[in-house]
Amino acid sequence: MSKYIKIVEQTPPLSNAQKFVRFWNRALKGELFVGLWLVFKEFYKAQIHTVQYPLEKLPLSPRYRAVHELKRLLESGNERCIGCGLCEKICVANCIRMETGYGEDKRKKVFEYSINFGRCIYCGLCAEVCPELAIVHSKRYENASEQRASFALKEDMLTPIDKVLSGNDCEFDGVGSVSIDADERIKATPLKYLESSNAESTESQEITQKGEVNA
Repeated sequence: MSKYIKIVEQTPPLSNAQKFVRFWNRALKGELFVGLWLVFKEFYKAQIHTVQYPLEKLPLSPRYRAVHELKRLLESGNERCIGCGLCEKICVANCIRMETGYGEDKRKKVFEYSINFGRCIYCGLCAEVCPELAIVHSKRYENASEQRASFALKEDMLTPIDKVLSGNDCEFDGVGSVSIDADERIKATPLKYLESSNAESTESQEITQKGEVNA
């Protein structure tokens, strides 16, 4: 039967000088004086780095994902949402609900649109997949509530028509927006190629006719 033997290592006692060196290496070193120098330097500058919230607010990045907003067309003020349902299908939190139907003009319209912000994880997939830039993430992040789940209806998220018609609204440049070089990256459609070929043939015919007239 095996036995376990406890081995106790006897370390020699340290002298006062060795204890002082050990204390210096563990506690002081050079980082302490570097930190103190930084603290005193910032202290004598008398610069306040604390943001006095809510009187002062830090600027938000355009890519910040806050509470959703439904946009309108700047020209006419009509709703951009076409009721395709892509945002509802791609939502990983399953918090978007929409009801669509056909109006009197036989066009598809969105009658009800709601988002459960209690379940939303603000991933931005709904804004990125939207083909019309209808749903975006606004800069309203103060959405504290006494209840655990807070629902937002279509009327709460839709941009007011007065804001659009008065010219105070602008194109969204955040999550899901079109990039600056989008026109250069988009390929021309077959109709565009057909149009360019027709233009080239028209120019060649005009040149031929001018040559015949000059002759």
